[in-house]
Amino acid sequence: MKILDKYLLKTFLGTFATVFVILFFVFILQTVWLFIAELAGKDLDFFMVVKFLAFSMPRIVPLVLPLSILLASIMSFGNLSEHYEFAAMKSSGISLQRAMRSLTIAIAILSIIAFLFANNVIPYAEFKFINFRKNIAQAKPALAITEGQFSDVGMYNIKVNKKSGENGNRLTGITIHQKAQNGDGGKTVIRATNGELISNEKTNLLQLVLNDGNYYQDIVPKKYEERSKLPFAKSSFKVYRINIDLSQMNKVDTKDESVSNTNNMLNVSDLKYTLDSLNKNRDNDIIAFSETSTSRLQVLNNNKAPAPRKKGLVKNLLSLFDNEKKGTILATASSNAQSLLYSIDATKTELDNKKKNINSHILSLNDKFVIVYACFLMFFIGAPLGAIIRKGGIGLPIVFAVLIFISFHFINTFGKRISQEDGLAPFFGSWMSSMILTPLALLLTYRATNDIGLINLDVLLTPIQKAFQKIFQKIIPSQNKE
Repeated sequence: MKILDKYLLKTFLGTFATVFVILFFVFILQTVWLFIAELAGKDLDFFMVVKFLAFSMPRIVPLVLPLSILLASIMSFGNLSEHYEFAAMKSSGISLQRAMRSLTIAIAILSIIAFLFANNVIPYAEFKFINFRKNIAQAKPALAITEGQFSDVGMYNIKVNKKSGENGNRLTGITIHQKAQNGDGGKTVIRATNGELISNEKTNLLQLVLNDGNYYQDIVPKKYEERSKLPFAKSSFKVYRINIDLSQMNKVDTKDESVSNTNNMLNVSDLKYTLDSLNKNRDNDIIAFSETSTSRLQVLNNNKAPAPRKKGLVKNLLSLFDNEKKGTILATASSNAQSLLYSIDATKTELDNKKKNINSHILSLNDKFVIVYACFLMFFIGAPLGAIIRKGGIGLPIVFAVLIFISFHFINTFGKRISQEDGLAPFFGSWMSSMILTPLALLLTYRATNDIGLINLDVLLTPIQKAFQKIFQKIIPSQNKE
């Protein structure tokens, strides 16, 4: 390896490491803020907080890595250009492509590591992260409830005045608001003097035993005029048990995916196998529904009355029956048609949900390869851009890096959301941002290689200058004549 390659690698990798650590710390703070409701006021010890953050860290890497490469490339090459080191290289016959060769190899190695990380580490960490969040409430159920404020626990909002006991399982001064199952349901309030939380790590159920309390429930009458009376039911109890399903508490809220959507926990081979099963399952459902619908629409073969074969023999089949029989036939036909429409709508909704699940898995599969290409893309945008703007440091490079990465991330999120709703092929949704920014990388590389500025302002300013000259030439002579 030549001295030049060692110098460039040292400059780039040093800047990259610094930028990566800083950005990773910033995104970790964002993760803490995102899950602050689960961490604050839950009496979690330091080890559990560290474990919580450790399982959430790997998912940040696909965001931090491309941005770090982009910013490090702009800063490194901008610093070299600013100090005329590139000018010295070119005067010695070393082109920009030759200077980027060793760094391109380094980015290739970094991309392979990123793929292995996304394919193995991230799925494992995602699995551990989700299960850790669930086990917090199972192993220490009192952590799900905070003193002096309402805590959202499944279908209940629970407030306690004080927690006691070894694990905080004993509760005093309990107020519970039960969520309505639908928009028309009445409000339910439960108050108890004390209670106890009981859980088992082998199940998803958390049992809350209440002692000496009252149960209040608003009743919504069917008749609208009776609702102004605000009727309610009240009862007292010595012991009242509530079973809370903890599985409903563990939704993955960063990308709107629940625990049942395991696409983020699978590697490439698992995703391919799962996609094959999901597609076969959906195709079988379509075939089964088609056969069922066809059989329902067929004319009964066991009809004893032969169908008339001559035209005009029977102009209207209903004319063969009396009025009462006609009404029965029409009502039956209408009921069958309505039932078929309901069946079609329900099946369509089910098939759409399965298609969205398939799209999520395809997006996850493509994301593991997008990060590899994104590393190259950001390098071939940042390196030429830094050589063109000739500015190092943390000023102008950060502005360009943030603008480019925000555009990349916005387009990527937009494409994946459309693909998720089946408005675009998942492949194009995953690769949309890369496809759009690839021409920018080629353009910047071409302009940097040929020593062309970022924007040729003469092309824009010359027509404007000529227009103003013509205007002044018309105005000034008229003033001289006066």
